[in-house]
Amino acid sequence: MAKEMEFFIFLLEHYADYKNTSADKILGKWDELELTDFIYEMYERYHVERLENAFDDIDRLILEKQNSLVTA
Repeated sequence: MAKEMEFFIFLLEHYADYKNTSADKILGKWDELELTDFIYEMYERYHVERLENAFDDIDRLILEKQNSLVTA
């Protein structure tokens, strides 16, 4: 398994725990908002910083995406 995929799974599981939900639900939300590939591609940035910084960034991405869908 690629290091990027290993980290993505780690990030997904820890983000789900942070949100008190399941990884399946989080992945479904990311897929629905078309963020999954983008988050996966952020490996170079996310794996070198505090996990909480990645969580904050993901929260911001979700909010921005949801707001853009409402105003579209």
